[in-house]
Amino acid sequence: MPNISQPTGQDWGVVNVGRASTNRSTVPQTAQGLARAKSMGLVSTERKFAAGTNASAHNASVNARKIEESDELKHAKVDKALSKAIMEARMAKKMTQKDLATKINEKPQVVGEYESGKAVPNGQIIVKMEKVLGVKLPRPGKKPAAAKSASAAAAKPGVVRGGPPKRR
Repeated sequence: MPNISQPTGQDWGVVNVGRASTNRSTVPQTAQGLARAKSMGLVSTERKFAAGTNASAHNASVNARKIEESDELKHAKVDKALSKAIMEARMAKKMTQKDLATKINEKPQVVGEYESGKAVPNGQIIVKMEKVLGVKLPRPGKKPAAAKSASAAAAKPGVVRGGPPKRR
């Protein structure tokens, strides 16, 4: 086994940390003392530009203000029809918001936000509510697309869809 030397004691000597030794000048404590030190040339003062102000943080540019006021950055909110449907279905089941939230593993505030129309719609939460409440809830932001039937497209002569014809 190798012989390793380890220190066995502590150094209890005096250590001077962060203080100058004996050449310490005193700082004037009063306005009169400061004026006297200035007149003697012991103290010099400087005026800093914008010292003690935070003016740069409050000067928003015009472009930033336009972005904040534009409607492009607003996110979708829950539709009133969905809010009303959730509330009616919950009342029909004689459940409180807390009961519904517990069954869908969400906070009661989430259910309250959906019912008040302040929540950002989340499809997964809506599906959970549909399962627990046993009703089909209206989906937010879905617009019915004008779907063409496959038979109408096949009825046109000369239109072939789906690639080459099948072999027989």
